[in-house]
Amino acid sequence: MTTLGTPYSSHATRVMLLGSGELGKEVLIALQRLGVETIAVDRYDNAPGQQVAHHARTITMSDPAQLKALIEKEKPHLVVPEIEAIATDMLEALEAAGTVRVIPTARAARLTMDREGIRRLAAETLGLPTSPYVFCDSLQELQAAIDGKIGYPCIVKPVMSSSGKGQSKIAGPADVKAAWDYAMSGGRVSRGRVIVEGFIDFDYEITQLTVRARGADGQVETHFCEPIGHLQVSGDYVESWQPHPMRAAALQKSRDIARAVTDNLGVGLDGKPSGLGLFGVELFVKGDEVWFSEVSPRPHDTGMVTLCTQWQNEFELHARAILGLPVNTALKSPGASAVIYGGIDAQGLVFDGVADALRVPNTDIRLFGKPESFVKRRMGVALAFDADVEVARAHARLAASKVKPRQP
Repeated sequence: MTTLGTPYSSHATRVMLLGSGELGKEVLIALQRLGVETIAVDRYDNAPGQQVAHHARTITMSDPAQLKALIEKEKPHLVVPEIEAIATDMLEALEAAGTVRVIPTARAARLTMDREGIRRLAAETLGLPTSPYVFCDSLQELQAAIDGKIGYPCIVKPVMSSSGKGQSKIAGPADVKAAWDYAMSGGRVSRGRVIVEGFIDFDYEITQLTVRARGADGQVETHFCEPIGHLQVSGDYVESWQPHPMRAAALQKSRDIARAVTDNLGVGLDGKPSGLGLFGVELFVKGDEVWFSEVSPRPHDTGMVTLCTQWQNEFELHARAILGLPVNTALKSPGASAVIYGGIDAQGLVFDGVADALRVPNTDIRLFGKPESFVKRRMGVALAFDADVEVARAHARLAASKVKPRQP
């Protein structure tokens, strides 16, 4: 799709995003800069991406009938899933019928919609190194898995959630019931199923942004961004920086694992390696050893740092790749990001201190425009660049701390 149309015309190139939060918003902006007509879909009105798209639609995306009706009505050329809670079986049916092309593929959307599909693919089909794991459907099964195979400490996560919701570390038997209850409250869809993972004593974890894009000969090529380091609290990203220093052997293993996973996810229902776009591959690293953790077939929250570090940020890379355009993953400057939390449960926040934040050297701010705040909901991000990544990290944290959300 290298011929692009004009919005609101009969020749418009139409792209529908399923999920229109802060990541989707940036993808929509990148698409609009290329003259694409955009349709932002979310489960609630006035989501961040809906505020900038040509068209805003609100449906329950996990409802197959609602999803099918919307796609058939809007007739997008591409459907781009941006969240997990989507009726992926319907996407597969629509793609198989030739109704629409799903990014990267409908199969990838189904496999990555929950942790079970992608973990079984990585560990059991591809034979990649992962932590030991067991899937459990009850508190009793969870306890039995820990006692029989996993041991303490361990990590419990809902099979379907985002941004670390419902994830916790279990230090001993006293923590098991609370971890199960938290997982049940944090899952995107109430399925009563969790994954419990053995704890890996890793040195650090990274996100390896991996892009599948068409080369000059029309064949799919794989490109890698510089590795992104990140700090998580309860599974939720709070800081990221790029590049993260790595030994050459560990970097090569990381990219080999990322390529293996994304090559597989790039295979469509027709068996052809046609899937395009950016993937966020999460990995654990200890010395020269690397373990696969998770993959998202879309821009990654830790990749927001690329808004200040790369010539083409992760959202521009995703937009260009899915449209069949060339990409450039080169680093512009080392940099860092730090999350700005809402801090309170309220509607329609105002933000003090933005000017003070922007007085911190080499910084920028993104406020997402979410209509409702929660104590631990991401409402914005501070960005900073510097030749020294540690200086950038300090500046990003400082800038984020100066933004003060409050009720008006």
